Amino acid sequence: MNKLLFNLVLLLFICMGINAQKTIKLWDGNPPSKNNITEPEKVERDGGWITNITDPELIIYPASKDNNNKMAVIICPGGGYGGVAIEHEGHQFARWLNERGIAAFVLKYRMPNKNKRIPLDDAQQAMRYVRSNASGYGIDINKIGIAGFSAGGHLAATASNQYATEGISTRPDFSILFYPVITMETATHGGSRKNLLGEKPSATDMHIFSNEKQVNANTPPAILLLSDDDKGVVPENSIAYYRALKENNIPATMYIFPRGGHGWGMNASFSYHTQMLNLLDMWLKDIEKK
Repeated sequence: MNKLLFNLVLLLFICMGINAQKTIKLWDGNPPSKNNITEPEKVERDGGWITNITDPELIIYPASKDNNNKMAVIICPGGGYGGVAIEHEGHQFARWLNERGIAAFVLKYRMPNKNKRIPLDDAQQAMRYVRSNASGYGIDINKIGIAGFSAGGHLAATASNQYATEGISTRPDFSILFYPVITMETATHGGSRKNLLGEKPSATDMHIFSNEKQVNANTPPAILLLSDDDKGVVPENSIAYYRALKENNIPATMYIFPRGGHGWGMNASFSYHTQMLNLLDMWLKDIEKK
């Protein structure tokens, strides 16, 4: 299906009020670089966990005609840059956003396999796709955000600070960060750093991919959601990012829940699940008004 025909079909679905979930290839042709993973993609845990990703995709959840506030969120599930927890940190969050009239795009990004630019390339391409096709989805091009969980939160924060402004802008308009890996230095998550930067990363690479050091006056507003007892990705990651945002006068919100550990995503078993979603819903409504 060519792009024009796809957009016409999509517009028809939206006009009919149908939520037309669709999966597309992220790149037209080959991506700009390879991650050199030769093993086949592996899907486990009833489809909720995917590894060895070499063929990136966007799973699209457009907002319906009757419930569309013209916002969109690109979702980066977590997985330590070794896989993606695509169900409870991807599809379930997309459906929650849809209920609030927000279009959602779940990014099945390539694993870096120590090739540091690859996940960022995919996140930027996803932003280009959403922004260039915004009218077909009924999206305001100035209300496209990015969300990420754990290592996916690192990717979302990286995309919020390292973006292209030439041509189609890849800068997100806001960021939603769930228990994110932020730094590549002392407080980092070791597995994420190893998978992204290798066994012995250079000081330069650690600096560039420590997002608390990359925040500037143009970094988009962010909300951070995490648990105080997180031992997997310690709270200092989010605290450092929040501090950097405030030092640069960027609107920022952070909620640290007393318990929950790491990786709760959209799991209803998280003790503060309802409260967390209510707070996020309030924040998104504030973003919508701006």
